[in-house]
Amino acid sequence: MFITGSDTMKQDKDAVVVVLPSDHVIADVKAFQNTVKAAAVNAEKGCLVTFGIVPTFPATGYGYVKAVGSETDGAYTLEKFVEKPCLEKAQEYLASGEYAWNSGMFVFKASSFLEELKTHNPEMANLSIEAFEKASVETDFIRLDKESFGKIKGDSIDYAVMEKTSKGKVVKLNAGWDDVGSWSALYDISKKDENQNVIKGDDVITLDTTSSYIRGDKRTIATIGLDDVVIVDSDDALLVAAKGKIQDVKKVAEEIKKR
Repeated sequence: MFITGSDTMKQDKDAVVVVLPSDHVIADVKAFQNTVKAAAVNAEKGCLVTFGIVPTFPATGYGYVKAVGSETDGAYTLEKFVEKPCLEKAQEYLASGEYAWNSGMFVFKASSFLEELKTHNPEMANLSIEAFEKASVETDFIRLDKESFGKIKGDSIDYAVMEKTSKGKVVKLNAGWDDVGSWSALYDISKKDENQNVIKGDDVITLDTTSSYIRGDKRTIATIGLDDVVIVDSDDALLVAAKGKIQDVKKVAEEIKKR
């Protein structure tokens, strides 16, 4: 869910907003900055722009966006979002050249987004506005109205607006992007030892263990004869998984929630 409202919007309802998740890595900052500038040009025209990551392999762990038409001011027309595909579909997407990974990053004018939110999800729009208008301000912190905010049925920008709007655009980003939203992604961007292991913690012993991510600093972790695994030891749980199956950690979380 996205809440439109800030002192910036009070001052300028047409302010360009850049929405960025916190758990991403950008290797080529200059290329990223140039892409943001291209997105801002289109946002100024009233478009709602999403970043499509130029795919480097047929990923099954990401959603995709389909970008069609000719490039205008650095952007393509957003045709549709698609959920995480099977391998065969992902290979088709990669070969077509029309699909990019869905980054979850957006650029739009505050007024443009609010207008589209009112059109496609008026209940969320009205409650969001109410929560902001009734907010209390403490120095530089805005505390949204709890009652109004609590009534909002949470939804992502994709579902609430971007999949429904006719004003969607895609700018393609090729800047060494990585979504570090999983342990295997953290492994990919971390420094490895001579056995291609990533070790986080001072009390980890590895024998004949390779290509693994091991994290823990509360007690000794010892591994023998393992390859391509993720081990994360925390205060309340121990996770041991094949790196290729780490996406299924969400299923584990759901099971814990049920219990």
